[in-house]
Amino acid sequence: MKSLLFSLLLALSIPAWAEEAAPIGEDPVIEQRMIKLSEELRCLVCQNESLAGSHAELAEDLRREIRTQMKAGKNDKEVITYLTTRYGDFVLYRPPFKPVTFLLWLGPVLFLGLGAGIWYMTLKKRRALKDEPVDEQQLAAAAQLLEDKK
Repeated sequence: MKSLLFSLLLALSIPAWAEEAAPIGEDPVIEQRMIKLSEELRCLVCQNESLAGSHAELAEDLRREIRTQMKAGKNDKEVITYLTTRYGDFVLYRPPFKPVTFLLWLGPVLFLGLGAGIWYMTLKKRRALKDEPVDEQQLAAAAQLLEDKK
């Protein structure tokens, strides 16, 4: 019982040891630019997470590289150009519209058009089936099937 009480008191005292978070960079203006820019970039390891939100080692290295580029006086466009020449357009969340990425940009529209075409053809076939009148022989066969079920 004493060890349980001691463990509980120890767990409750942990927040008292907490300290204020230390700033990552020394220049807050560069940090703000880096965060804004890294939210538009994709983490190459996580792939579905922004560079700003990723905890992967490569993401930390890329954020450090972005800071270095910004401290060297490069603007955001130059930093993005540096990263895309090094890692390709995959690093961008919004890749540019060029021949290599046509399918990426136009693919959803093509699939939507394909789906609409299939839907139209299906409705057209259903209408054609409904227009055929039912004759007496088919009605008699259906009635016979229902009688056989009883």
